[in-house]
Amino acid sequence: MDGGLIEVGKEAGHETRVNKWSLTMAWWALFSAMFWLYVSTASSAAYGAKNTLIGMVLATVTFGIINRVLAAYALRTRATVERLSSALFGTVGATVATLLIAATALYYAVFEGSIIALTLQDWFGGNLKVWYAVCVIYAVPLAFGGVRNWLDRLNGFLLPFYCVGLIALVIASTVRQGYPTGWLSVPAAATEVPGWLGAFLIYMGIWVMMLFTIDFASLGREEDTKFHQRVTFGSFFYFCTFIINGLVGMYIVSAFGVSGTETGVVQAVTGSLGFLGVLLVVISQTRINTANYFLASNNFATFIQRVFGVKLPHIAWVALCGVLAYSFMLTDVLNYLLEALAWQGVLIIAWTGVALVHALTNGRSDTVEGLERRTPRAGLGIAWALASVVGLVTLQLDGSPTIKTLSPVFTVVISVAIAYVVSRQSERQGAHEVAEQVS
Repeated sequence: MDGGLIEVGKEAGHETRVNKWSLTMAWWALFSAMFWLYVSTASSAAYGAKNTLIGMVLATVTFGIINRVLAAYALRTRATVERLSSALFGTVGATVATLLIAATALYYAVFEGSIIALTLQDWFGGNLKVWYAVCVIYAVPLAFGGVRNWLDRLNGFLLPFYCVGLIALVIASTVRQGYPTGWLSVPAAATEVPGWLGAFLIYMGIWVMMLFTIDFASLGREEDTKFHQRVTFGSFFYFCTFIINGLVGMYIVSAFGVSGTETGVVQAVTGSLGFLGVLLVVISQTRINTANYFLASNNFATFIQRVFGVKLPHIAWVALCGVLAYSFMLTDVLNYLLEALAWQGVLIIAWTGVALVHALTNGRSDTVEGLERRTPRAGLGIAWALASVVGLVTLQLDGSPTIKTLSPVFTVVISVAIAYVVSRQSERQGAHEVAEQVS
């Protein structure tokens, strides 16, 4: 099959694996979300430009390191979020994890689709509900084929257009508005925590990328691990995604003097490039939504099958996600989307802390077959649950803004600490059992 997308196993029973460039092109769909331009501008408005730069650099390093570990683990064990959750937390944990990643991916699909609809309405006029429907109807079929049959080709084809569009965006905004002096010296407002830490914590709210990494990496080949650690899932990807996109967003918003909101970014894009800006928004959001619908549909399918035992073709699940996305759009989801993601982000950060500790300790001996036979440990479930509870409680402390802002830090510290203790006990117990067998 040309294009190299499907790698057929040489031994009977082997799953097909995705070659390195196909997996990279499918994953790099996430690079082109307008969300990354919005995050940096929102952070700059809240914590200042210089602090945002520091936060972006710290996020790039942190995401790169964590995802190097998680990608290598998933490539070696073929663990998806569902499989790993089942091994660590049991059936209930796996069910919650799949619902969590499915809902989060769907929310992002709603966000990105809404950006396209708002752009099209702003340019062409018309009923926003109709544009919502258009965005869903054309995006859903693009995810029917999944990573193995289509997404790598589509996103590989569109990637150069997005990169050229970013360059053109900067040039055009400068020509139209002049160079925005002071765009890197936007002052920081008075905050309860250091500005650089506040900016970094904004990016901690996007730790769902760690779960996305696992699901995508599980499709790859173990022999491509070094490449995927360096290029696909590592710091290079986050340098392009967070820093390049972020700087472009801060630059154009400053040039046009618009607010650092979703609509402000869109106004700056279309104000710079006109109709070509509309095309840039459509291209960028189309790329990201193929990944969003792929992740949402796969995990919803797993969740429904676990809970209700219902099995349907992949196309049916993608179509269902399209219907759900349109329904959310009709509720003006942008007004509560960030709050919903903040709640889910706490659960995701706690899950990631436990998974990371496992991958670095006991996970080193895991195999494809061994992961299926691993007995869940109650202590790991306690780590996830307790860290999540603390995170959710502190997130609601409006009367204590410092504690509320530091909620992600409390969450990850607790999950990592408890998981580490449980993992060390597991290692000692395993060593003791081996010693008894020998004696």
